[in-house]
Order: sequence, then structure tokens, then C-alpha cells
Amino acid sequence: RLGEIRDRSFEQQRYRASGLNLVTAAIVLWNTVYLERATQGLVEAGKPVDGELLQFLSPLGWEHINLTGDYVWRQSRRLEDGKFRPLRMPGKP
Repeated sequence: RLGEIRDRSFEQQRYRASGLNLVTAAIVLWNTVYLERATQGLVEAGKPVDGELLQFLSPLGWEHINLTGDYVWRQSRRLEDGKFRPLRMPGKP
């Protein structure tokens, strides 16, 4: 079932494909923003970052994205507009 569009009508198939494109674009945008923040965080921490290697990074990964449709939105963890979740730094709790 993964990777298949099983809607019967062409219009429904088109709607589903458009939705998948939108989700993919949102994931790529999210990952791009956080890849940039992670790179900047490494630079600010004094870690060496080879700018030549950045062209080989891809924002297409989504192992960290929950696509099951089961979401819990905790009001206590809500971020203000323009704010980001903290980056996970290796070696820090």
C-alpha cells in the first residue's frame, strides 16, 4: 500500500498526489531551515564546517517525521512565532 495511490477517480488521484507534493515540500522546507541552523550552530560552537561538503547535503530525509496521522499537540510545548526548537547537540543532555 505504501507508494500506491488507490483512489478510483482521476480527480481523487490528483487531489491525493497534490497533497503528497505539499507534504513533501513542507518536509524539505523544514529540513532546509534546520540544516542551516545546525550548520550555523556548529560554526558558532567552533566546530570545523567544510563549506564544500554542504552541497552534498539533502533535505529530503524524513525518518524523523511522523506520517502515521496520529499527532499530539501539547500546548505547553508551543513555540512563539519566529522561534525554533533547540538543536540536539551530541554530548549534551
